[in-house]
Amino acid sequence: MKRRAAATLVLALLTGCEAEPQPTTPPAVQAAKYDAIYVWPGVRPAPDNTAKTVYLLDGEVRRAGAARLEQLRMGVPKLPGRTVWLVVRAERLDWNEATYAAILADLARWEEAGNSLAGLQVDFDAATRGIDGYARFLQGLRKRLPQKWKLSITGLMDWSAHGDHQALAGLAQTIDEVVVQTYQARATIPGYEQYFARMERFPIPFRVALVEGGAWQAPPMLAQHPMFRGYVVFLLSPAKPKQ
Repeated sequence: MKRRAAATLVLALLTGCEAEPQPTTPPAVQAAKYDAIYVWPGVRPAPDNTAKTVYLLDGEVRRAGAARLEQLRMGVPKLPGRTVWLVVRAERLDWNEATYAAILADLARWEEAGNSLAGLQVDFDAATRGIDGYARFLQGLRKRLPQKWKLSITGLMDWSAHGDHQALAGLAQTIDEVVVQTYQARATIPGYEQYFARMERFPIPFRVALVEGGAWQAPPMLAQHPMFRGYVVFLLSPAKPKQ
């Protein structure tokens, strides 16, 4: 009787205790499933990549020395049938007229080569509390940029959580889109869901930048956001093997 009772107790414990559900790992980003990509010099898209929109890094305005465009791309790209953005990575905003002239000249050359040129993107990590100053710089850039070309910028996820709504609304009067960065190096920033949960009032048309191979599960609110315009995948070069 004691053995039977013990066996009954064990069976009850086994059948009554269900395993706790394990959190699912978000799927890895596959560039081929998206229609817009970032391509930096030295990175080659896969042959089967059919992205309709391509953001190409042209050069950098670096912190050291005098402000000038350091061109990183050899020659002029030719991408018929795709929409092209010329990207300038900026570490500073005290551009001189020679810097503006070099960028405008590259835009003209890219368009003359037969590309469907959307415009210019400035890739600058503007601090959330520095949006006002960044907006003034962008106003000056917009005045120099021919109206046929759009102006895009990159933005931090923190803008949605702590950015001043009035300052963001001011940006919306100058730029055509912001591409919100969700990654650092080769990985998605943890906790991105919390930032997007605060984007209900974000006033600027935006895309979301994902890193190739990074973990990503779209927040439910994103597809319903009136300003959401899709994704851009940052392509990576193959990782170097560890020594």
